[in-house]
Amino acid sequence: MKMTARGSIAALMTCMAAAGAASPAVADSVPVGVPLEAVETTLGVPAPHLATGVPVPLVGAPEAPRFHQGDLLPTPLLPVVPIAADLGATRVASAVPNLMGEPETDGEGSLESPATTLITRTPGAVVGAPLTMPDASNNGVPNLAVPKLGLAAPDVIGTPTALLGLR
Repeated sequence: MKMTARGSIAALMTCMAAAGAASPAVADSVPVGVPLEAVETTLGVPAPHLATGVPVPLVGAPEAPRFHQGDLLPTPLLPVVPIAADLGATRVASAVPNLMGEPETDGEGSLESPATTLITRTPGAVVGAPLTMPDASNNGVPNLAVPKLGLAAPDVIGTPTALLGLR
């Protein structure tokens, strides 16, 4: 092997080690400001200010199938997958002119939703085989069984809240 090939391989290995050692920064949510300036120019009214965060879903490990004695298929056959996301803080604010009929009472109305974690689980499927395990009393031939079919309901767990304010 030539010296240049060894140097290229060494440089490649160094880059791969550096990339593997660096832990990527994972954002909970990506902040987004919604541009509404076109509303002001088009309608001639002050546009509200809207800022929110787009959630970045993180997929967890699927639920491992479990085998039960006497069943040919694992339970659940279609595993449940957890997905977590942090809903970013959202704020909508708009000017409220002449609140009490006088210009001195101009204020601002706002609707705020603090950041919260939302956890979901996908639906799963439980399917039973139409045959039993081999039966020794029936010369090793499996018996017919009543087929089973079931669904694991999806879950949504979270506590989103909102605050309405007027200043």
